[in-house]
Amino acid sequence: MRSDKETQNPSTTSPKRRQILQAAEDLFLAQGYGAVSMEAIARRADVSKATLYAYFTGKDALFSCIVADKGRENLLDESLFPEEEIDLRATLLTIGLRLMRFLQRSRTLALQRVVIAERARFPELGRIVYRNGPARFVARMAPWVALLGQRGLLRPCAPEVATQHFLALVRGDLFLRGALGMTPAPTEAEIAASVEAAVDAWLRAYQAPESGTAAS
Repeated sequence: MRSDKETQNPSTTSPKRRQILQAAEDLFLAQGYGAVSMEAIARRADVSKATLYAYFTGKDALFSCIVADKGRENLLDESLFPEEEIDLRATLLTIGLRLMRFLQRSRTLALQRVVIAERARFPELGRIVYRNGPARFVARMAPWVALLGQRGLLRPCAPEVATQHFLALVRGDLFLRGALGMTPAPTEAEIAASVEAAVDAWLRAYQAPESGTAAS
């Protein structure tokens, strides 16, 4: 799969690019991936097809950028993974809440449903979401987990596996319910309680006993 030039350069944030991405996202959520053409996206964005193709090589590149941009905006903030001395549990709670609030956004869940609905005809959508969502998060958090291990805050572990476990625990049942369109949506209190339980379970598995911050 070819990626467009702006997937390779995340710093590109031109108004025209944002206009195209918003139009594409709106159409994908309203009509599904398969029913939307590049011509329809150009019309919705009020740009020529030549301009559209100058930015993106095709629908897969557009969808990939939509998913990648959301992940960068919401989950890859450098401040989420501090290298200085920290309250480990409090920091993990902050990361977990940021992650779960992002996953519970209506448009995040709607994109997930598009992938589920279109997976048989367009299996590349699943790869796009995994590569730009969970895999990107693991790639960012795993080195931080390795650093925590080096500082003696965590037991010896495989950082990528430990991060995958953290992600799975935080997503838990709430994300599955949301992706399946079950109602009602969780309250902020339910999200907080779910994340707290996930963080404490992860700490029981991975925190070094001598680190001095026991999970409740």
